[in-house]
Amino acid sequence: MRQTPIVISIGGSIVVPKSGIDVPYLEALRGMILKETKTGKRFIIVVGGGHTARLYQQAASAVIKLDPEDVDWIGIHATRLNGHLLRAIFRDHALHRVVKDPTKKVVWKQPIMVAAGWKPGWSTDYVAVRLARRHGAKRIINLTNIDAVYDKDPSRFDDAEPIERIAWKDFRKIVGDKWSPGANAPFDPIASKLAQKWGMEAVIAAGHDLKNVKAIIDYKKFKGTLIDGE
Repeated sequence: MRQTPIVISIGGSIVVPKSGIDVPYLEALRGMILKETKTGKRFIIVVGGGHTARLYQQAASAVIKLDPEDVDWIGIHATRLNGHLLRAIFRDHALHRVVKDPTKKVVWKQPIMVAAGWKPGWSTDYVAVRLARRHGAKRIINLTNIDAVYDKDPSRFDDAEPIERIAWKDFRKIVGDKWSPGANAPFDPIASKLAQKWGMEAVIAAGHDLKNVKAIIDYKKFKGTLIDGE
């Protein structure tokens, strides 16, 4: 019997920051994931659009006032480009295609599935929640460029404190209820609502700290924020 997959949502800014594609990170991530698959673990990896999405969105917006749906579609295709990048580096160990629709049944025997954006109005966090539900996972590991959820914006307030654990209802007061293309919330508001409804939990943690990611995968003590409960 196959293990329930570990669902990881990787922020696109981890894969493609402003400086360009982070090749050393991809090498380290690949090594860590493949080492875990040797123990029988399976992974669903969902990736965001990162700086690529913002670069294209900004370029189009400089030419014409973009409809929000077009902003979303540009971001979605950026996630798919990043998805193909990840699928390529995991080629011999992953499903041969990037999954785009989390509502469709996918039969996969490989240890890794890579997924990307679906359609306007839904983020890759939402895709991760839907895929987790479909494949029996109760936890989403959300890797970002911050190491935790804070009680206030740490880039603006020196006294901002990290939150180790927070209920969905309290987290949703922080992120609100509406999805905005290109938004940079720790976990998308629509995905948060769905995860709360389905009794899931999410871990928000720094994507570059792979030793810490390993601890999260193993359900050991980790640095970051656990979102669960009502």
